Amino acid sequence: FKPQELSNAVWAFSKAEESQPHLFQKVADYILALDNLRVFNAQACSNILWAFAKTEESQPHLFQKVTDHILALDNLRVFNAQACSNILWAFATANITHRQLFETVAAHVNEHIKLETLDKESIKMILLAYEKAEKSLTKKDGVNLEKNPSEDQ
Repeated sequence: FKPQELSNAVWAFSKAEESQPHLFQKVADYILALDNLRVFNAQACSNILWAFAKTEESQPHLFQKVTDHILALDNLRVFNAQACSNILWAFATANITHRQLFETVAAHVNEHIKLETLDKESIKMILLAYEKAEKSLTKKDGVNLEKNPSEDQ
């Protein structure tokens, strides 16, 4: 499968609000079995995470794998405002936190994305994500990926 095909499939089902847990599990298993995610672009990563969060398909290991991929990149120049807001919203909605990821994305947004070019929905998603992440980190609830994700299940 190509990353865009996987991304489009889960995005379409989640957008249509169609519950397909078997499909989502197969997609997660497939991605988790890959050695790396180098062929996954920013849009594929963000759409996959968004779709899993939207359908409430809890997959902390998938979120961890995508996080590792993003943090291993030299920079996030290919992550536009939409990708950044989708990723942060997905983490917040799935009640999953990773401080380093949030800090890395925040630095990227501050340095490379002009806030005045963001649409209201993207701004709302980013702010909501940081609010939820802060609450989650302070209350110690949800899944913190800086620990072993299996510890929180």
